[in-house]
Amino acid sequence: MTGQDAHGDESRVIFRGDGEPISPSLMARRLADGELGPRMDQDSYSQGGTVEELEKRFAETLGKEAAIFMPTGTLANHLAIRALCGGKPRAVVQEQSHLYNDTGDCVTHLSGINLIPIAPNRTCFTLEELKAAVKGSESGRVANPIGAVMIESPVRRRMERVVPIEEMTAITDYCRTLGIGTHLDGARLYMMSAATGIGIQEYSSLFDTVYVSLYKYFGAPFGAILAGDSSLIDGMFHTRRMFGGGLAQAYFVAALALRGLDGFEERFHAALKKGRELFGILNHMPGIEIKELEHGSNVFPLVFASGVDVDNVITALDRCGICLYPDQESGTYSRLTVNTTILRQSNDAISRAFEYALASD
Repeated sequence: MTGQDAHGDESRVIFRGDGEPISPSLMARRLADGELGPRMDQDSYSQGGTVEELEKRFAETLGKEAAIFMPTGTLANHLAIRALCGGKPRAVVQEQSHLYNDTGDCVTHLSGINLIPIAPNRTCFTLEELKAAVKGSESGRVANPIGAVMIESPVRRRMERVVPIEEMTAITDYCRTLGIGTHLDGARLYMMSAATGIGIQEYSSLFDTVYVSLYKYFGAPFGAILAGDSSLIDGMFHTRRMFGGGLAQAYFVAALALRGLDGFEERFHAALKKGRELFGILNHMPGIEIKELEHGSNVFPLVFASGVDVDNVITALDRCGICLYPDQESGTYSRLTVNTTILRQSNDAISRAFEYALASD
């Protein structure tokens, strides 16, 4: 299967990634779309114009007083932790979190805040583990109080598993009693809401600040939104610019994200429902098993029976417009990731494609 096939044909069902793949040519067509033009109002260094419209839309959707555009999720998480900590030198994160594993210790190097990773190789820490970390930070020979606690959910390194809302509530309630700020790395918040049936604002209301990705599934080429109280967000554009994030022009990104946001909740709910129904059908076929994770979201473990020539199956599925990809870490075809491309074909058509592919093995 070629990259051109996977990204150029908009009838293909692509079981990888949170959003629909966008090729350079498709991005160019979207930017040239006559309906997008009226939504574009130029900003000045990511202030005003369509960027401001996007910020207001997300603040309202997330139930927060204010929101600010960020060029990356890394910067959104970083500046949230920085603002919440104030002068306190530590923040608690999951050991499996993106901020701890993938950002080069940016919060420590650039803001002097040490990240305390807990719950190794697990989706999230417990309230008792957090209490122990808080006690240890405050009772040491030199006190180093914790200023912020971040929860990432769904957790990418845990196959997009969701932190149960009961755990989130217990943790954030505890932090509130101690005056510790709380931040939700909700890059995939809209997917989590669809998977659990819990409203976006219900999740958002638990935390002081919330980050949502604009490019993972809203069709923007990059970008993020950070939302919270006005006391935290107002004036943060100065810090954003200090860190090199005050892009001269971001209105086209905001316009694309606004268009992608329209109706997304309904589309993703439909995609996830359809995926679960499809996998129930596929699990009656010999040679394949698709599982659903406890506290899972849009990732479903995939197991081929021993003796199945997986490469032949993948090739046959590709001929039917169904794209499966190997897992980046294991190199095996071990998961199916549901996104809105599943709405491009009927479940009858997709199940026939799997039946044909497994028979052609």
